Amino acid sequence: MNPLILLMRLLAHLPLPLLRGLGSALGMVLYGLARRRRGIVQANLAACFAHLDVAQRNAIARRHFRLFAQALLDRSWLWHAPVSVLRKRIGFEGALVELDNPGPLIFLAPHMVGLDVGGMAMTELQRIATSCIYVPLTNAWAEEWMAQGRTRSGIGHPIARKDGPQPVLRGLRKGIRLHLSPDMDFGAEGALWVNFYGVPTATVPALSRFAKLGRARVCTLVSRLVPGGYEVRLGEAWPDFPSEDVQADTLRMNRTIEQWIDRDPAQYYWVHKRFKTRPPGAPPFYN
Repeated sequence: MNPLILLMRLLAHLPLPLLRGLGSALGMVLYGLARRRRGIVQANLAACFAHLDVAQRNAIARRHFRLFAQALLDRSWLWHAPVSVLRKRIGFEGALVELDNPGPLIFLAPHMVGLDVGGMAMTELQRIATSCIYVPLTNAWAEEWMAQGRTRSGIGHPIARKDGPQPVLRGLRKGIRLHLSPDMDFGAEGALWVNFYGVPTATVPALSRFAKLGRARVCTLVSRLVPGGYEVRLGEAWPDFPSEDVQADTLRMNRTIEQWIDRDPAQYYWVHKRFKTRPPGAPPFYN
């Protein structure tokens, strides 16, 4: 058996406070030892929160590493514990009436540390067929573990990014909702230069284009790690979206994500090189 899956199945039996304690300790170890990744987090925070001093940003960075590691270990129970455990630990609130409308629907799910919880809330708790777009991992053990976890409900539909837009659009037409997280740097090809916290950022305009081609509504779906588990909130459908201006739509997306990040900055996925791709002539962002 995949040793990672075996380990996570064992961790799934631990009481949540103990598991979170282990995650916090692991996060502090990673903060101390993973210098390159810590530098990425600090560079991201310096660009996005220049109004904070270094001590304040470092405090966010330390908390981020703790939350990141806690969310990683939480996937043990998220993907391996009985559904009854998920129901106790995942709170789901917001504009749930949006789920009653059978029309095509896209969930904009920013890269918070608890990103996978929103997908599980839809598929395992709400029993709503949902697809997601993923980039395969290089580690075979991790790839197998994540694939099994995200499809444990039997109605999750992972779609590889390399397969293009057609499987996504076919799913939307069949009533499969789309769990979309386009706030990552996939390079300059096909991206627009759109500000993210005032930084020109290579941003894929997938949200606007999928919404237009699939004639789909868009709602935010944000997961927040809390002491008792997670809080998942579904927003109301966005009015007047998509528009005829893809650039404006993508800027609206980024600003919406910023507003959610500002509520608790440490919960965002700062370990990612969000500003790796640079405009022509601009110096590298990361050392």
